[in-house]
Amino acid sequence: MGAFNFMTAEIAMDLGTANTLIYYDGKIVVDSPSIVARDIRNGKIIAVGKEANLMQGKTHENIRTIRPLKDGVIADFDASEKMINWFIKSIPELKRSFFTPALRMVVCIPSGITEVEMRAVKESCERVNGKEVFLIHEPMAAAIGIGIDVMQPKGHIIVDIGGGTTEIAVIALGGINCDKSIKIAGDVFTNDIVYYMRTHHNLYVGEATAEAIKIDVGAATEDLEDAPDDITVRGRDLLTGKPKEVIVSFREIAKALDKSIQRIEDAIMVTLSLTPPELAADIYNTGLYLAGGGAMLRGLDQRISKKTELPVFIAQDPLRAVVIGTGIVLKDIDKYKSVLIK
Repeated sequence: MGAFNFMTAEIAMDLGTANTLIYYDGKIVVDSPSIVARDIRNGKIIAVGKEANLMQGKTHENIRTIRPLKDGVIADFDASEKMINWFIKSIPELKRSFFTPALRMVVCIPSGITEVEMRAVKESCERVNGKEVFLIHEPMAAAIGIGIDVMQPKGHIIVDIGGGTTEIAVIALGGINCDKSIKIAGDVFTNDIVYYMRTHHNLYVGEATAEAIKIDVGAATEDLEDAPDDITVRGRDLLTGKPKEVIVSFREIAKALDKSIQRIEDAIMVTLSLTPPELAADIYNTGLYLAGGGAMLRGLDQRISKKTELPVFIAQDPLRAVVIGTGIVLKDIDKYKSVLIK
């Protein structure tokens, strides 16, 4: 068994639409955008992660940037497999190893995933030397990562706003009691900003610029206590075709994102309405937890708190809560057997 352990590496992976994070040996060793750049002439992958992300929107006809995951599931099987392989090989400790170890993996998946999509994730991992592959639902991993004892007979509601999906789940006794997964999340917010800039400023901006606007002045409400400064945005003027710049404030972005946030609020309300009364009583005391990159949107916690009339808590490290939770499960698979999907 000792020899077998020596030849096996254990990794936890949050395979996200926007970012992929890998947890190995008690720490996060990979935190990179889920994007690959491919040379169309020979089909070769020329860049992955941060390098490929820098190429986005700037490629010529022979190079294409691809995001292998869409709405939290694999959209391009070949590209996703190569991306996972690339990330695993970039783990410093495994790089120094003389042989490729067999992998024991715990991988996150959205709660609204189908059997076929689940199989695609599993097969992708098996092809990169995954000998034992366990799957875990994202909201469950987020809850564990936040520090909630999910095995207790106590109800908690988690809202995980990622890049492709927003996962809402009521968790108790190591299981998901009721959940809702909607395809309104970070990517939709970015598209909302692109659309707003076109319709209100006649300015055509790329995805990377819209993403930067979201990070710098993104807000869920127009009355923020600690408001960010206005920023300068550059793009192409739709009327003249010339490059131009405009000043954008957080209030404008709050208007741009309003409808999408409303849909997330509605999904939370639907999930609460399906919650059994005993768990609803617990949630009244425990409040609502926010995780995922979308949780960092300014004022979102206040807005959801106003709508649900519940206290809202943001995870300490919202972007990494899911992968931290997956890492905790990986360390103690026997304890968390009931939360895994084998």
